[in-house]
Amino acid sequence: MTVQPPRDAATRKQHVLHLLATEMDAWVATADEHGEVCQIPLSFLWHEHRLVLSTPAGSVTGRNLARSGRIRIALGATRDVVLIEGAVETVAAADLPGALGDAFAARHSWDPREDAAGKAGAYAFYLVTPLTVQSWREANELKGRTLMRDGAWLG
Repeated sequence: MTVQPPRDAATRKQHVLHLLATEMDAWVATADEHGEVCQIPLSFLWHEHRLVLSTPAGSVTGRNLARSGRIRIALGATRDVVLIEGAVETVAAADLPGALGDAFAARHSWDPREDAAGKAGAYAFYLVTPLTVQSWREANELKGRTLMRDGAWLG
């Protein structure tokens, strides 16, 4: 395997923004009050510097997000990683601005506002503000992998 030379921070930031604009799904990790981790794939929309996710409010992930207000999200392949840690705002489907719900529905050809979700209850939306963003491909990019800290892009 040929290891490519390390990318600079500006190139990595553009890569992160490209993935946020083009990817449809991400791995989402949350934890309950006892530290029990739950990781699931969720669809997302990148909108005005935040990720918009939706899952049933009564699901394990929904409960964890509402309780802790924290999330960890992974995008990309295992040899081209983007990790995002963020703060979460929980919004009931009825309280979500219509244009934002419409944008999510158009992106995914599915509208959580119209889905009762069965035993887990109605869907809620989770607006994620990135606080930390890291991106790397190989060991030669581990140094400098943190591109955002405390919600501000570095460099």
